[in-house]
Amino acid sequence: MTQEDYFSYFGLKPAFAIDRDALDAAWRQAAARVHPDRFATAGPTEKRVAMQWASRINEAYRCLRSPLSRARYLCEQAGVDLQVETNTAMRPAFLMQQMEWREALDELREQPSIEAVAGLRQTLVQAGADIQADVARLLDEQQDYEAAAARVREWMFLERMEQAMADLEA
Repeated sequence: MTQEDYFSYFGLKPAFAIDRDALDAAWRQAAARVHPDRFATAGPTEKRVAMQWASRINEAYRCLRSPLSRARYLCEQAGVDLQVETNTAMRPAFLMQQMEWREALDELREQPSIEAVAGLRQTLVQAGADIQADVARLLDEQQDYEAAAARVREWMFLERMEQAMADLEA
């Protein structure tokens, strides 16, 4: 980890498992310190710097409050490129599961069923919880960023599936 990272803005130790209330409180304090309104009478340079810091603080907060974004950030800070655009390699078992989920989603598009939608949604939620727990262990206990990155890519697929489910339900 670099000395100046998103966690340091909020006085937090770099980790996947964070206290969300502590993050929220630290963000409010940091945002108040650099809020552009506090620099209304300052010169143009000070105003610009305040705006940049406010933007940086908000970006860091958005990243850290989302578990998936936080996991991606931790991997990237450890020097692991997730290669989300080019690396589609996944565990064979997950690829098989992925195909089953896609087929189930396609069937639901053709023949919607409240029970089937609820069942698939529950399956995806459980799979996401399992991946999140695994990512937490890989990042915080084992510091295995390569393995965590592979699981994060799977998690990203699940997020896309959940979005497709939401679109189906809309």
